[in-house]
Amino acid sequence: MTTRTTTGVSHYHVQKSRRAKFIEDWRLNHRDVVTAQDVVLAPSGRGSRVGVYVGADGDRPTRTMDALVHEFDPGTVTTLHRHSWDAMVFVVAGWGWTEIDGERVSWGPGDSLHLPAWSWHRSGNDAGETARYLTFSSEPMLHTMGMAVLEDAGHTPATELPARPAFTEHQDGDDPYARRIRRLGREQRSRRTGRVHTSWDDLELVNTPRGTRTTFLLDRAIGYQASGITMAMFEIGPGRGQSMHRHPGEAWLYVVEGEGHTYLGTEPEGGSTHRWKKGDLIVVDHFLWHQHFNDHPERTTKVVRIHMFDSLLETMRALCDPLVLFEEPPTAIRDRQAGDPTMIEWPELTRPTWP
Repeated sequence: MTTRTTTGVSHYHVQKSRRAKFIEDWRLNHRDVVTAQDVVLAPSGRGSRVGVYVGADGDRPTRTMDALVHEFDPGTVTTLHRHSWDAMVFVVAGWGWTEIDGERVSWGPGDSLHLPAWSWHRSGNDAGETARYLTFSSEPMLHTMGMAVLEDAGHTPATELPARPAFTEHQDGDDPYARRIRRLGREQRSRRTGRVHTSWDDLELVNTPRGTRTTFLLDRAIGYQASGITMAMFEIGPGRGQSMHRHPGEAWLYVVEGEGHTYLGTEPEGGSTHRWKKGDLIVVDHFLWHQHFNDHPERTTKVVRIHMFDSLLETMRALCDPLVLFEEPPTAIRDRQAGDPTMIEWPELTRPTWP
């Protein structure tokens, strides 16, 4: 007996309609700035309060990364859970700790952490004030591929929980299967021994040609082994701006301190300006030219930038080569836009505060 499967219309019309709806939905839900006031925190089953800057669970869908905020009252200990994606943490306020596969890491304002995929983790607040941190994860990208899995274990002792998924480390031979086993084995060994914490007290910012001083928070350059999400912080001098540039993919900038505005446009001129302040999230997307400005005449502004450079953006650049997917003005124009950062009297680096 033969059967036939058909959509009733050609694949051309199905895909054309699907693409059109995707872009329409994307543009409908796109935001340029999500303010701190836009984020509503709600009690969660983990014992903390959770709000969404960007993500499907907060009615602001995204495709590659999400951005959530978590608050912990004094005495809070969350449930243990794990998931198939990585998450990056940036602490905004308070002091607390996070256990990652049974190992406790203490943190304070300005600290950063990496929660590796499939690692059991929970957080707690033993201090006398509310603690608050942001998480940035690759859940939307894994959801797109049908690989987003989350498991909550409540308050089960960590010693009773299963380890991360097992993997085969080695097989002899020079055939493609043996090579794949060894290659993936090396990758897993590396990912399971990466760095998980950056203390604010250990940060050192360095001047850049874009008119800022900057430092990595979470990146393979400083020992992290993540799924491609990177976090860096840059500081803009009083009344200064970062030089203009553009790139594809989602890039988010969380305003740690200060106030200012961002230019976004399909061309270097004629775009739109978006104001922001401490606690807001700047959304840069659609391969737009963008430039960030500090509007305060006396104080610097600090911004944490998050994107999937090591995975998504580098893959896009390779697949689209020879198209140029990272652009900035010619050196002379870039330097004129940015000014000389060595002429700025940079302040001593102090831990951020909230609000």
